[in-house]
Amino acid sequence: MADVNSVSIVVFLIIMGVFGMLSLAGGFPFLIIGFLLAIIAASSAKMASQWERAVVLRLGKFEGIRGPGLFFIVPVLDSVAYWLDLRTITTSFKAEQTLTKDTVPVNVDAVLFWKVVDPQKAALEVEDYQNAVNLASQTALRDVIGRTMLAEMLSSRESLDQQLQKVIDARTTPWGVKVTSVEIRDVIIPPDLQEAMSRQAQAERERQARIILGDSERQVAQKFKDAAEMYQGDPTALHLRAMNMLYESLKEKGALVIVPSSAVETMGLGGMLGTVAAAKQMGRTNRKQKKKRK
Repeated sequence: MADVNSVSIVVFLIIMGVFGMLSLAGGFPFLIIGFLLAIIAASSAKMASQWERAVVLRLGKFEGIRGPGLFFIVPVLDSVAYWLDLRTITTSFKAEQTLTKDTVPVNVDAVLFWKVVDPQKAALEVEDYQNAVNLASQTALRDVIGRTMLAEMLSSRESLDQQLQKVIDARTTPWGVKVTSVEIRDVIIPPDLQEAMSRQAQAERERQARIILGDSERQVAQKFKDAAEMYQGDPTALHLRAMNMLYESLKEKGALVIVPSSAVETMGLGGMLGTVAAAKQMGRTNRKQKKKRK
């Protein structure tokens, strides 16, 4: 933050105006004295914005935290060592060519949201807290990637975000920094591995389709078995079913049905000749009905 502010300028102008008028009567020395006093008074007036805090040192020792608003320091003895921003800060960080737990190289991009909650620690416990937070985030990201499987990383980003937040927050808390959240933006894997994963997913879908088809056939076979058991104990039902099948087959004009004699005898249709006669009779009946409709 700049040391010059509106209050400093006003104080400087007032003092210079007063001593400027005195210099008209007392001479040039008053102007020199007034200038020195104006510089000292103006440098003692400081102003911090609502989101800022100033770390004041007196003779190199920590004196206190000042702000927000107008405050004054003792010239020469006091100095403002740091101006700290207490708003939430967004930092992008990444890990390139980092091996996962199953030895897959990945590039991961993430965003860190953090803020200074203790200005004294941020100023005194670490040399450059912003750079320290950035490096700690990158190191934590590499550590978490090394302990995570690729499949888990791709499917459970929210869990990975929470792990990163805990790890980074544990490292930055001694510096007076609070990590509010971490969000992984992108996980990039090698193109060859992407193709292999695509083929694996396709094979898995085909396997599931075949399993579903086989299960459907098993269910159909079970239904046929149940029907066969039912017809075995009820010859009349089997006979009616056979007649219905024959009728449905002969409804279409010019339909020809070839039924093995063993199947005919099994279904109780009265032999091959009887079946053919019944078929012819049904055919003539159908043709007569159609002529009447016309």
